[in-house]
Parts: sequence; C-alpha cells; structure tokens
Amino acid sequence: MRHLTVALTMFALVAGTSLVSAEETKSGLQKGEMIGAFYVTKLAGAKEDGVDVGKNLCYRCKNGGRPQVVIFTRSSDKAVIDLVKQLDAAIVKNEDKQLRAFVNYLGDEKASAKSDAEKLAKVSETSNVPFVLPNEFENGPEDYGINPKAEVTIIMAKGGKVEANYAAGSAKDLKVDAVIADLNKILN
Repeated sequence: MRHLTVALTMFALVAGTSLVSAEETKSGLQKGEMIGAFYVTKLAGAKEDGVDVGKNLCYRCKNGGRPQVVIFTRSSDKAVIDLVKQLDAAIVKNEDKQLRAFVNYLGDEKASAKSDAEKLAKVSETSNVPFVLPNEFENGPEDYGINPKAEVTIIMAKGGKVEANYAAGSAKDLKVDAVIADLNKILN
C-alpha cells in the first residue's frame, strides 16, 4: 500500500509540474483578440520594405489588415532561425496575398537585445522579414500579454484579428512545422 501511495504522490507531482509548465508557456494575444498598435525601431532585414534602419514606427500598423506573423523572441535558437527562413520563403510564395512577418527581439537590456536582434538577422539571411526592437523591449507591448517566461511567442493575424498563437517556454520546444502549416489560417 505504501508503494502505491508513493507512486500516486509522484504521479501527482509530475502531472502538477506539467500543468504548471503548460500554463507558463501561454503567452500573447489569443485567438479572436484584436492586435493593437505598438512602436518598434527597425534594426535590420527587409531592405525593400520602404523603412530605413533606425526608423521608429508601428509595423503592425504598416501591415494593416494584411495577413501577418508577429514574432516575439528572446532567443536566436536554430528553431527561431528555421522559422524566420521559412516565413521569408512563404512571403515570396504568397506575394499575391500580401503576407507579412516581423521579428521583435526582447531582452532585459536594450543594448544587448539590439545586438542579439542584429546577429539573428545576419544569421537568418532573410530578405523579406524585418527585425525590430520594440519600444517596450523587455516584454513587448503591455496589452499583448507576452509572458516573460516564454522565449518565443508567435501571433498570426488577419484583418487585425488573431487567428492563431504559439508560445514556447524554450525555443527548442518551438513547433516550427505546426506554425508554418497554420499559415493557411491567415492566407485563406
């Protein structure tokens, strides 16, 4: 009986930990919510988008109601690089649907977040995705509800409304294939 009690206690602890972990990775605006304006400074990428490096603007506003993927990251993990590269290719492939994406790099210190974003842009070798530093660089815009424990938060929107949301406590857990597969939610 004692072994059963110990086993059940261990199961409850593991299950409770799993629930806490799942709860911690909920981040950002959720399906059905509207995406609001927020300001960023362009650091790199998307040379042909008409925005100069160093300009402070609202990319979400620039993109309007077009289908867009808004990435908030604290990581330059290979999964993030893969995601950005696949989005870059999807932008070209879906030019007729005016797909847009932009990467917001977050961090505790502005200078290091800026530097990390510029490195990510260089390593990603993309041509259609801008890399930006949000004015609220620690956790992104307050009304977006970005979880400080999430390394990556991805918001997919169309017509200004969230159609899908992905978050990962660790960038290594990011499901890039699932994100790319869900592009149809904002392209159709």
